[in-house]
Amino acid sequence: MQNIMTAKERLPLVGIAVAAFVFNTSEFMPIALLVDIAADFGISESRAGVLVTAYAWAVCLLSLPLMVFASRFGFRKILLFLTALFGACQVLSAVAPGYWTLMAARIGVACAHAVFWSIASPAAVRVVRPEHASLALSAIVAGSSVAMICGLPLGRVVGLALGWRMTFLCIAAVSFLVLAYLFFVFPKLDAGERFSVRDLPALLKNRVLLAIYAVTALIATAYYTGYSYIEPFLQQAGGFSDGFITIALSVFGVAGIGGSMLFARLYEGRRRRVFLSTVLAGIAVSLALMAPASASAPGVIAVCVLWGACATAFNVSLQSEILRYAPEGGASVAMSMFSGIFNLGIGGGSAIGGAVASAASVAWVGAAGALIGAAGVAACAFFLVPAMRHAKAHS
Repeated sequence: MQNIMTAKERLPLVGIAVAAFVFNTSEFMPIALLVDIAADFGISESRAGVLVTAYAWAVCLLSLPLMVFASRFGFRKILLFLTALFGACQVLSAVAPGYWTLMAARIGVACAHAVFWSIASPAAVRVVRPEHASLALSAIVAGSSVAMICGLPLGRVVGLALGWRMTFLCIAAVSFLVLAYLFFVFPKLDAGERFSVRDLPALLKNRVLLAIYAVTALIATAYYTGYSYIEPFLQQAGGFSDGFITIALSVFGVAGIGGSMLFARLYEGRRRRVFLSTVLAGIAVSLALMAPASASAPGVIAVCVLWGACATAFNVSLQSEILRYAPEGGASVAMSMFSGIFNLGIGGGSAIGGAVASAASVAWVGAAGALIGAAGVAACAFFLVPAMRHAKAHS
């Protein structure tokens, strides 16, 4: 009975996982609505894609300073404030009269996002016993994956049926329900040792963390070079219907759940390095196969399965390594740096994908992403894996 997660552990963990679902749905929602937003404001799809880029770069720039400031507060206070801010900015997004108002609202959401993803994993680990830490991490990533299963397709369905504004309004309503749930079930947790900017040099001397950040920047950039434009890619390069695109996005998310389950079962001991190298290679291969696979529906589905599973496994694996090697009291800030760098990759990938689509064709975004992904795989092989092996030898 001691190995069974108690209600006291399970209820707050569910709250964080659902919040992860909502936050992730909001982050990537414009990807599924780019065409509608562009048409409503009379702008190009590439300019609408800047909403994704600006959001990601705002998270990149704000994650560290906001997390250093927030480290003085307990997890409960931070979570409740972030969820309230998130919901308010979703309402502003829904009623935005123009492009720049929508951009400002998205930046507000990015501020909430910047801190949320810095504390989500550490908070999840804190509310459960140590033996449930891997399961807690998997639950958070599963929440993100479910956003890809239900969030993006559902947002797209609502957007097609009622308009993109109603999609943001639905997210606002759900976020306020999550706020009420967290208010009642999330326990008071102390803030722990306050992190200071003076502690950053010690954090940046950690070879494993530095290698993780380098790999993250490359793989996230590669991933979002293709993924940010997956809707117009499938429409224009593949000629697929709206219904099929929704199905493909759902398959992508279901595969992501599978990736988190594989992590929970396989990511331990010496297999960690092999597992990580394999999923990174899988992302690069998936990007390379985007164009060839677009010739047939089965090919697209197969690539979505591989891509979705590897993308989720990559994310949770690196978060696990950060929590494993971050210094005492620095886990949240180390995670905020991961979130910031990951979002730098999102913004960079979205910008590169937009440039490729404008200069050549949207059909080439996968090839561009694959080249960057190959560099990420090489960085893992020559820097991250040796650093992990060295750290283990001297632990």
